[in-house]
Amino acid sequence: MKEVIKIEKLSFSYPDGRQALKEVNLTIYQGESVAIIGPNGAGKSTLLLCLNGIHYSNGSVNIFGMKVEGKNLRQIRSKVGLVFQEPDDQLFSPTVFDDVAFGSINMGCDKSEVHQKVAQALEWVGMVGFEPRSPHHLSVGEKKRIAIATVLSMNPEILVLDEPTSNLDPRGKWSLVALLRELPMTKIIATHDLEIAKALCQRAILLDEGRVVADGSTEGILSDTPLLEAHGLASLRKV
Repeated sequence: MKEVIKIEKLSFSYPDGRQALKEVNLTIYQGESVAIIGPNGAGKSTLLLCLNGIHYSNGSVNIFGMKVEGKNLRQIRSKVGLVFQEPDDQLFSPTVFDDVAFGSINMGCDKSEVHQKVAQALEWVGMVGFEPRSPHHLSVGEKKRIAIATVLSMNPEILVLDEPTSNLDPRGKWSLVALLRELPMTKIIATHDLEIAKALCQRAILLDEGRVVADGSTEGILSDTPLLEAHGLASLRKV
């Protein structure tokens, strides 16, 4: 299988001295759906932010063979679409159309191509007809879908999602799961919701205190009750 992400000896510390990642080694292959699981504060979000240069780190992060560094960021960010945990961090324009079109416009697409990309992205997330709406007046679930559309409009090869189902009611949660299942690109999903990990991902990586403590099949890791309990995760029963 083709490697799309290669991480070697990745460490990261915040300005206050807190070390969020410690010597992380990881390879992700094309077409995989990978869950990054772990308790709060494990380093999941920090790891995602290192994938497209929002955080710079000690160690090596390569995307499609390109090192994550200044000269490559534009190309890397066109390939790695990052969806934040809070959609309000991603939605800032007066209308849904403007938010979804933002990336394509910045890439220099012409008007007709921008409209085509917006229409396709909104169709993917089931939000056709929302173009003139204010994103700030939408439900949490609708905002999540629009946030995903802003990334899909860029046609990324890797989709990275941070806690995509947080703050959703059960119907919204499983509706979003159904959407994500249909998207064909490589997916990396950080979540503490073990049901979501099992529903969406064949592979799981368990982080705790900034280190990879397990990497294997989702089924195998989620069935290891002592492992989950040792790292602050409730065991997944009857799912």
